[in-house]
Amino acid sequence: MLDHPRAHDVFTVRVVMRAPWAVAVRDRAALTLAMVTSGQSVLRHGADEWTIRPGDVVLVRGPDPYLVGDLQGSEPIAVIGPDQRCTSPEGVELHQTMTHGLRLWGNDPAGPDSVLIASYADVGEVGRLVSDVLPTVTHLPAGQVDPTLVDLLGREVGSDALGQGAVLDRLVDVLLIAAIRGWITTHRSALPGWLAGGDDPAVATALAAIHEHPERAWSVAGLARLASVSRATLAARFREQIGEPPISYLTRWRLTLARDLLADRALTLETIAERIGYGSAFALSNAFRQHYGRSPTEHRRRLAVQREPLQPGGVDLPAVRKSVR
Repeated sequence: MLDHPRAHDVFTVRVVMRAPWAVAVRDRAALTLAMVTSGQSVLRHGADEWTIRPGDVVLVRGPDPYLVGDLQGSEPIAVIGPDQRCTSPEGVELHQTMTHGLRLWGNDPAGPDSVLIASYADVGEVGRLVSDVLPTVTHLPAGQVDPTLVDLLGREVGSDALGQGAVLDRLVDVLLIAAIRGWITTHRSALPGWLAGGDDPAVATALAAIHEHPERAWSVAGLARLASVSRATLAARFREQIGEPPISYLTRWRLTLARDLLADRALTLETIAERIGYGSAFALSNAFRQHYGRSPTEHRRRLAVQREPLQPGGVDLPAVRKSVR
């Protein structure tokens, strides 16, 4: 499941501050990673508060607003809105005064408090299945995520080498997966069926086959043979663990993938149908409309309308489009 999301031009920046400071984040990003590399910071979400220290990794699931600031509880000096638009609390544009170079932003470029931020505007349908498992804020203390990954991201953020955007995308992907793994290992009892099903070897085998090869013409009998159990045994265990029959889950997984693939306008409906196990674009369209209440073409049109260019006033970076496919 974690193999499917892929970041494209993820928004990544190093925030460097000197107290007093706080930033109100209202960007409505689907998912954000925050990692303190020096000093300490506080993240406030609603009535809850977390102290973030070097080595900690925090995942914030959007779109609700939150605040990151110093330990003194200072009032916000900046507000980050959609498309990373940066203003003062009074609405004055700040991107010129707060930007200090490539992916470096804050009130003091030599400040003692440094936080790496990586955010996704959209996580796609597959990514949403994964991120929705997490609490609104996931705080992983130092040691739960390999610090080498954070160090690599920090070094790459400060680089202007060729291909930096692609490298940042992949590093953030790896960090995200490592963070989710870290949370899963200590919260197995809270996992939904499609993740907890991994505790049953037969169900885990069937799930892996469906996730990795949705294009194959799976049947319950075929999945059962792969799992070395009888058809009846797999059907019963799968329903018990996942909450629905194997073929029903397969259909839902294929259509979830279809929604993500439709974001790539270079892919024809025939190509998408072939990739996810439908014999034709017509068959995919029928299944998609039955499940979602609209055709793939209508869904693709909605995606195009939702994508808007960056407005003036955003953080001054060469790449700010953020999504996961």
